Amino acid sequence: MSVRTRLFATAMTFGLMWVGLAVAAEHAVLPAATEQADTVDAVLVVARDKAGLLEKQPSTTVFGLNKTLLETPRSASFVSDTTLTRFGIETIDGLASVSPGTYTASFYGVPGALNIRGTLAENYFRGFKRVENRGTYSTPIGDAAQIEIVRGPPTPIYGAGKVGGLLNFIPKTARDEGRFLTDPRGELTATFGAYDKKNVTGQVGLPVKLGPADGGVYAYAELDDSKSFYRGLHPKRQLAQVSADFDFNNGWSTAFGGMVYHSTGDIQTPGWNRLTQDLIDHRTYITGRDTSLVDADGNGRLTPNEIGFYPYASALYLAYYGAPVTDAAHTLDTGVGTTKLSPRTVHVSSADFSKTWTNTVYFDLAKRFDDDSVLKLQLFYDDQDNKRFVSYGYPAWFDSSVWEARATYAFGRALGPVSTRSIVGASYRRFEGRRRESFNSGLIAIDRRDISVGATPNDIIDSPFSTEPAGVQGVEWENDDKGTWSETGLFFTTDAKLGRLTLTLGGRYDWYDVAAQDTGALSYTVAGRQTDKKGKGTYSASLTYQTPAGLMPYISYAKASALEVSQAGEVSPGLIADGSWLSDSDLAEAGVKFQLLHGTLVGSLAAYRQNRTQLSGISQTVQGTRAKGVELELRWLASEHFSFTATGNSQHTTVKGPDTSFQYIPAYTAGVPGGGGYGGSYVVWSFASLPGRGGDYDYTLIPKSVVSLYGAYTSDRRDWGQVGATLGVTHVTKTSGTVQNAVTYPAYAVVNASAYVTRGPYTAELNVDNLFDKLYFTPDADTYANLGALPGKGREWRVTLKRTF
Repeated sequence: MSVRTRLFATAMTFGLMWVGLAVAAEHAVLPAATEQADTVDAVLVVARDKAGLLEKQPSTTVFGLNKTLLETPRSASFVSDTTLTRFGIETIDGLASVSPGTYTASFYGVPGALNIRGTLAENYFRGFKRVENRGTYSTPIGDAAQIEIVRGPPTPIYGAGKVGGLLNFIPKTARDEGRFLTDPRGELTATFGAYDKKNVTGQVGLPVKLGPADGGVYAYAELDDSKSFYRGLHPKRQLAQVSADFDFNNGWSTAFGGMVYHSTGDIQTPGWNRLTQDLIDHRTYITGRDTSLVDADGNGRLTPNEIGFYPYASALYLAYYGAPVTDAAHTLDTGVGTTKLSPRTVHVSSADFSKTWTNTVYFDLAKRFDDDSVLKLQLFYDDQDNKRFVSYGYPAWFDSSVWEARATYAFGRALGPVSTRSIVGASYRRFEGRRRESFNSGLIAIDRRDISVGATPNDIIDSPFSTEPAGVQGVEWENDDKGTWSETGLFFTTDAKLGRLTLTLGGRYDWYDVAAQDTGALSYTVAGRQTDKKGKGTYSASLTYQTPAGLMPYISYAKASALEVSQAGEVSPGLIADGSWLSDSDLAEAGVKFQLLHGTLVGSLAAYRQNRTQLSGISQTVQGTRAKGVELELRWLASEHFSFTATGNSQHTTVKGPDTSFQYIPAYTAGVPGGGGYGGSYVVWSFASLPGRGGDYDYTLIPKSVVSLYGAYTSDRRDWGQVGATLGVTHVTKTSGTVQNAVTYPAYAVVNASAYVTRGPYTAELNVDNLFDKLYFTPDADTYANLGALPGKGREWRVTLKRTF
C-alpha cells in the first residue's frame, strides 16, 4: 500500500469512527431505557436507510421459508439495487466490498461467477439454478432489484448444490415492497465515462387491472457499448427483461416473465504473461519472440501443419519430468530484452472473440387457502449459446439448456407451545448440452506472445472457426461432448419454534440419471456413450436462540451432494465411467446475528469449516478442498445523514492431495530461464508430481483476508434538491500462484468514491473507482493460474444522468 493510500485509509477510518461516536452519543439512552433501545423502530430505520443497506422484507432464499436475515441461522448478505448504485458496483466482482468472503480470482477477466469461501459459487434466478457461467460472459446485475449472497448450501427447495455458496438474482417487478404499484413509474439513465464508457438503460412499471385481478407489469432494458481499460477489449451487451404479477383476489396469484441477454466482446484474457517477481514488483517485462515457427501460407495464424505433429503432439509444449528441457520453438531468438509494461496492455489480439446469447423464462401459479397455506407450481427455463476464441490456442462452443418444474406446499401448524412452518414438495430438472473445445493437442502457448509488441501471425493459433484451403488440415473440435442429465427430487424444510428457540431442519432426496458421449477428434476420455443412475440424500439442521437484547446465536450443519459439471453444464463421460460424477460436501457453521440501537445497527459474525470439491485442470479432475474461516459484516444507520458498512474475513483454503490434475506450469518451475522457455509451454500430467505438491497444499489464489469499510452521507431534502456521497476502501492481503516458490502478488488497498445530486425527477451521479490509481494484480484461475495475472483496472470515472417519472 502506498504511503498516500495508507494515510488516506487511516484518516478515513478515524474520521468514520469520530462521526460514529458523535452520532452514537447523540442517540445514547440511559440504562432505564435499555429495553426500549433494543426494540426495532421501523419508522426510524426507514428514515435513515437512504442507501438501501437493510432488507425491506423477509426472504425465502436461504431456507425456503420467509425469514429475515436476523432470524436466519446462516451467513448471508442481501444487496439492494440502491446499494449497488450508491457503491458503484457494476459487476459481481464488486460485491466483495459489501459481502465478506467473496473475493474472486480472475477467470480470464470475465466476471461470470463469484468465489465464495474459496470456491466458485452458483448463479440462481428467482431461486432456480441457471446454466453454468464460470467466465463465459459478464453476469449482468443492473436489472436486479436485489442480489442475495448465501454462504452455504442452497435450500432443499432449490435443488441439490454444493455447500460453498450461491448468488440469487431477484429481478425488478411491479411489486413495491410486496404491494403492487398504484401509479406508473419509470426511469431513464445515460452513462458516459472513461475509456469511451457508454451505457443506456430504461425501465417502466405499470399497474394493471384485469377484471377482478390486480397486478402490474415491469420492463427493463439496457444497452452498453463501452471500451475497456484494457487495450484491445470492447465488450458490448444488450439486455431486455419483462415481468408480470397478478393477484386474482380469490387466493390465486401468478407471476411470469423472461429475460434475453446478448453480448459480444467478453473476450477472455490471461492479462500479463511471462510472469516473474520483477514484472509484478517493477513492471519489468521480458521481451522477445521465437521465429522458428513460421506462418508459411500467410493466413495470419499458425495452422497445425506449420506447428507439426498434429494431432498427437505439438512443438509448442514440453512435458516436465523433473529436469530442465528446451528446444528451438521454446527459445526466444529475436528482440530479447526488457521493457516496462503498462497495466492497460494485456494478452489479446484482433482475432479473439466471444459471442453469447441467453434466454430465461419463468412462470408461477399459486393458491392461498383459508388456513394461510399455499400451494405453488413453478416452471423455469434457461439456455446459453456461446462461441469464443482466445488466440493463444483455446476455442470453445457451448450450447446448453435446462428446464425445471417445481411444486411446493407451505403450511403452518401449532402443537401446544410449539409453532411450525413447513414446506414440502417435488421437483424435476433436465439438462441438455454440448461442449466443444480444443486443447488436447497441446497448441496452447500463453507465454509465446510478446504482449509489449502485440499479436503476430506466429503466435495466433488456428481454430475450428477458421476455414482452411483444400489439402491443409485445420484445428478440429478435439472435444465434442454431448451430455444430458436429469434430477428428480422430493424435499422438505421446517421451522419449529418454542419461545425464543428455533430449530430449522431441511432435507431432500434426488434420483439422478446422467449420460454423455465425447466424439471429438482428439478426446482423451473414455470412448462410447456413458450412462449411470444413482440416488442421494442431503440434509441440514440449524438451532437458533433469540435473546431479548437483539442477539441471535446459532449453530448449523449441512451435508450436501451435487453433480460435477463442466463449464457448459454437462457431466464428462470420464467422470461417469469412474463414478466420480456425484460429489459430497459438508459445512459446519456457528455465529451470532445482532440487531441493536433501535434496529439501526445490524450485522453478523460467523465461523465455518467446510469440505467440498471442484473440477480442476483441463482433464476435469475432481479436486477436494477444505476451508475454514471467520466472517464479519456490519451495517449501521448512524443517523439520517450517515450510514456505514464494514465487512471482513479471515480464511484458509487447502487443496486436498494428491492433486492429480493436468496443469500448465511456468518456465521457472520447469527450471528453464525465461528466454529459453517462453516460446512454448510446459505441462505436468499430475500436479502432485511437482516439488512440495505431493500432498495437501494451500490454495493461495484467494487472499487470507479482505476488509472493506464504506461510509455514505445523504443530505436532507431541500427546495433545491438533495445530495449524497459514498467513500470506501477495500484492503486485500497478498496472493500467489499455486506452484512452489510461485510469483507473489502484494497486498493492496483500493479506494472508491461516488457522489450524486438530485433535483426533482433528475439525478446526476459521479463514480470514481480506484481513486488513487493503485496498481494491483488478481491471479488467474483454473489451469493457467500460474501463467497469467490480470493487472487491476486503474482510475476510472463515469457520470450517470437519470430521469424518473
